[in-house]
This record gives sequence, structure tokens and C-alpha cells, in this order.
Amino acid sequence: MYSYFDSRRSSIYALNGIVSTSQPLAAEAGLEILRRGGNAADAAIATAATLAVTEPTGTGIGGDCFALYFDAQTKKVHAINGSGRSPFHLNLEVVKNAGFTDEMPHLDVHTVTVPGAVAGWEDLLIRHGTFTFKDVLSRAVNIAEQGFPVTPIISYLWSNEVEKTLNASPNSHDMLINGRAPVTGEIWRNKKLASILREIMEGGSKAFYQGNAGREIVKIVQSLGGVITQEDLDAHTSSFEPPISTSFNDFTIFECPPNGQGLAALVALSIVDGFNLDDSKSGTTERLHLLIEAIRIGFDQAKSFVADLDHYQTPVDSILNEKNINNLRSKITSSQRLDLENLSSTQTGDDTVYLSVVDGKGNACSFINSNYSGFGTAIVPENCGFTLQNRGAGFSLIPDHPNVLKPHKRPYHTIIPAMCTDKNGELFASFGVMGGYMQPQGHLQVVVSMLQEGMDPQTALNQPRFCIKENPPNGTVYLEEGFSQSTIAGLEHIGHPIKYLTGIERSSVFGRGQIIIREQSTGALIGGSDPRADGAAIGY
Repeated sequence: MYSYFDSRRSSIYALNGIVSTSQPLAAEAGLEILRRGGNAADAAIATAATLAVTEPTGTGIGGDCFALYFDAQTKKVHAINGSGRSPFHLNLEVVKNAGFTDEMPHLDVHTVTVPGAVAGWEDLLIRHGTFTFKDVLSRAVNIAEQGFPVTPIISYLWSNEVEKTLNASPNSHDMLINGRAPVTGEIWRNKKLASILREIMEGGSKAFYQGNAGREIVKIVQSLGGVITQEDLDAHTSSFEPPISTSFNDFTIFECPPNGQGLAALVALSIVDGFNLDDSKSGTTERLHLLIEAIRIGFDQAKSFVADLDHYQTPVDSILNEKNINNLRSKITSSQRLDLENLSSTQTGDDTVYLSVVDGKGNACSFINSNYSGFGTAIVPENCGFTLQNRGAGFSLIPDHPNVLKPHKRPYHTIIPAMCTDKNGELFASFGVMGGYMQPQGHLQVVVSMLQEGMDPQTALNQPRFCIKENPPNGTVYLEEGFSQSTIAGLEHIGHPIKYLTGIERSSVFGRGQIIIREQSTGALIGGSDPRADGAAIGY
């Protein structure tokens, strides 16, 4: 019987580079690239590719990616959107005829959007990296071919996906061992995925979208009633966009722009920045109520306005301007939970991978890759060794909603990397907390811990968290083991519906974060890795 999350970790310190992620083999793959002279972008892709092998429960080449990259020379933060779009032939009528009228299904074949990860990897390497696919994918290929012992948290998450996987497609056996999940310590090999990764090594993203993988994606989706075509895969492109940001305690917090939900975190941080948090101690009813209300308002704004910028121009500047933030802040009272309009029902996606890399020159890459809900749809293209994401579940079916389903459109996206610079524009932290709608909530909580309470990365990650799990902003507030009964009672008295969680289930609710800080005076790097995962921050 495992005892979960009771270990004492210290932040790690290094000068030449740190990689922090949820699986040690993946962190080592990234560190190897840094040792060979690669930069943060190179190491991030090596790490992400290895995670696609070691954590298929949350990520893979059938999913999407987003990244923020800090260029130490120019002191600029760049955003890359590696999310895929809906098929050209998918529209409201198609979904309605499939029997869905109120909201998008969560796991149906119509939720498969074009996988954007491989193109995102390539474009990040071309724009900011120094290595090639051959350099950064070799470790992932070797691990996929030779196998690796499955770690405890991943084994647990894998076991939650078995029934879904068995029912999703004829090729489910490729992701299971005799119809079951691998147990902790069991060797998992994925030679079919290794073969696809080798094709990408040799031919780049074109070999994925127009090669064996692309053909099998189209074949399996259409066989199950979906409408993806080769044209959809051929038309996919990543986007380089200016990040969005807000100030907090004289620091600047960066997020990727819509279609990601980073706006929710920025709204919440902007609201909280106007309160004197010194008046309430960490973990108290007063502090938690303030943070919960701020993120609920953040979700309210994001669910109303976040959409594909090619189809709707989200009014980010208007939402984040001082007048609007002051107005939103004024809605919060100390005695009663806000009554927010329930704009739309949302699904909960728990599993993603997040990684952070900072190299010795101060370049940083905050990177996230995801299938959305565990294995995503769990649909497996033949002889490919990966599952297809269910990102289309993020669309609205309300005709006049900014995020309404349309052909060739990106859905509302949960995965959001983050970054923080100081008042001089220097890198302070590359960070993120993965886990569906937990992500902006995690960003809020670790930023407050670091910048308001002065915690180091590992201490900030160790703090007990809250999570509005189902249907943010109006769902139940889950509290993690570590909060007092008086705090719970106080929140319930104010009107918050509370559920208290202990044990391993916490790993799939409260996210798994990574943080790397750079000390400007010395150049020292300080890294932390979430105890709710199997990973590590490692450096040299």
C-alpha cells in the first residue's frame, strides 16, 4: 500500500539548466539535450516526446500543445499555439444529426480535432531551437522500443482509462496489456509509436500528417462515423501570437491568448492584486474565499469570451483594463458566495502533461501537451500506438456563442503554460499546473504563494489546493487534504459547496505543477516538481 504525497522535497538548485516535469525519464531526456548544448526549446521537445511515450494517459502525438518561450537576449516572451482545428465538414447540423443538441459530447468521434502537437514541436524548434527532430526525438524512440517500468501515478491513471479504451476503437489492444492497464513497475513497450516517431525524425511533421499516421487517423475516424479528411490534416498550421499578460505585485504574468483559458487566470490575478492579502493568512476561510471568488469570476469571463481568434476577437484588453477589473472585484463580498450566471455546462478533463525548462543562458520554455481527458477519445489509429484527443468537446452548441462549433475552428482550450518576469523584464519564473479546469486555478494559487508569500518553487507546489472541478464557475469546490475543518465549515457557511479529498485521487483533481525560478543576481536556477506526480526537477 502506497502512502501518497507525504515525502519532503526540497527545491533543487543548478547553474547550467533545469528540467522539471512529471516523469523522471522525460526530465532526464531534456537534461541530456541541455548537456549537449541545446537550449530550452530543444530540451522541451525532447522532454515532451518522451512524455508521449511514458505518460500516454495524458499526452501524445494525437493531442495538442501550447508553449511560451522567453528569449534571454531580447527579453521577450513568445507564444505558440499548437492546437488543432475541427474538420472542414463538421458543423452544428452534423452534430445535431448525431443526436447531440444541448452540448458537445465528451468522447464521441466528432470530438476528434486535428492533432496539433507534432507541428507545434517542429515549429517551436524552427523558431527558437538549435537542434533537429533527429536530435531531440532519439531518446523517446529508444524508450518506446526498449520499454520502461510504469510509475505509480501513471499506473493509477491508466487503470481509469481501461473501459473507455476497450469501447473506443478496434485497436484498443495497442494501449493495453491483455486488456488491462500496466501495473506499477511493469515494463511497457510501444514499438508502433516508436516507428511513427522514427518517421517524424526523418521526415518532420509532413511525415506525420501526410504519412502512415495521417492516413490511419483519417481511416479510423471515418470508420467510426467521423468526418476528418486528409484535407484537414494538410491544412493544419501552428500560430505564433503575442502573449497576454497582467501585473501582480510588480511582476508580469504571461499566458497564451485565446483559444486558451489563460484569460481566466489573468482576470483572477488582477482581481486579487487589488486586495491586501496580508489581512488574511494562507489556508484560512477568508483567504480561500477571496481566491475562489476571483477565479470563479475569471471562469465566468473566459467561458463567455474565449474562442478561436480567427473567428472571434476576444476583447482581452477590455476585460483586463482597470475599470472592468475594479468592477468585477467590487462584486466580491466577505459574507456570501457570488451568484454567477451559469453560462454553459463544461466537461472536466483531468490529464495533461506540463513541463518547464530553463537553460544556463536564461532562456525558458513553459510547455504543455495534452490529449484532454486521459487518453482523449481513446480512439487508436491502426499500427500507430497513440490515441486521438477529444478537444472538440470544448466547443459550444449555442449558435450565437463566440465558441460555437464551426468548420476549421479551434475550440476553447484548457491547457495553458505560464511565465513570469520581474519589473526589469527579466525572467523570474517558468511555471504551470496541468489538469483541465484546474490549470488557471493552479496558476492563481502558486503565483500567490510565490509572489505574495515568498515561497520557493517546491514549497509553493506542496501547498494544499482547492479546485472547482465540475462546471466552473458554479461547481463544487474540492478541497485537498491539509485544510482544517474550521476552514471547510467557514466556506460552507458562506455558501460554497465543498467536497474534501484524500489519497491518490488528489493526483487527478488538483493538478501536477512544475516551477523553475531564475535568480537574477547570481544566475542560479531553482526548480520544484509537484509531489502529486511521479516526476522530478533535475539540473546540472
